[in-house]
Amino acid sequence: MSIFGLGIDRLWLFAFAVMLLALTPGPVWVYLLSRTLTQGRRAGYFSLLGVAAGVVVHVLLAALGITVVLLAVPFAFDAIKLAGAAYLLWLAINTLRGGGISFTPQPLDPVPDRVLFRQAMIAALLNPKVAVFYLSLFPQFVEPAAGPVFAQSLLLGVVHLAVSTVVDGLLVTVAGVLAAWFASRPLWMRMQRWLLGTAFGALAVWLAATPRHTNVS
Repeated sequence: MSIFGLGIDRLWLFAFAVMLLALTPGPVWVYLLSRTLTQGRRAGYFSLLGVAAGVVVHVLLAALGITVVLLAVPFAFDAIKLAGAAYLLWLAINTLRGGGISFTPQPLDPVPDRVLFRQAMIAALLNPKVAVFYLSLFPQFVEPAAGPVFAQSLLLGVVHLAVSTVVDGLLVTVAGVLAAWFASRPLWMRMQRWLLGTAFGALAVWLAATPRHTNVS
């Protein structure tokens, strides 16, 4: 049995591979954990939806062949990477500055759901490692002679999105339980702003330092 020319066995193998990747701690975990632990489960879920939306765009670009053309342009990878790092740094600065110039830790202000979604989506879109991931993994599973490459690429993207969303959703759910427990600790509430800002800053440095030829996790 096959779907768009992709055998079920091959799909299961792909699902297993992306599950192992999804279970590997990485920048997405840091982003979702920091959001959830400091701003609650709802913030984590909307951030997860934003990440998923960004991945959908990457899947479409990869399936249409736009990604390979874009990354073939000299310095395109570095330009996207630095834009993503700058955006995360901007988030870090704004998070820390929200407490004023006082060095006394201040609780985080509520963030609208649409802002949480938008910020996570932009961060995912400006992570070129996602694009490299699809360019490196898709060709290993797509069978051009067996069916349309576009449909097969979309199918693989859907499988990856489904598996990673389930894994990351479980992560957010568990972190949400911890967030509810931390919420009753006054010191934690005061430290939230610094912790989230530091997490964004660390992600900015990580993305800026990421070499072009690297695995995505």
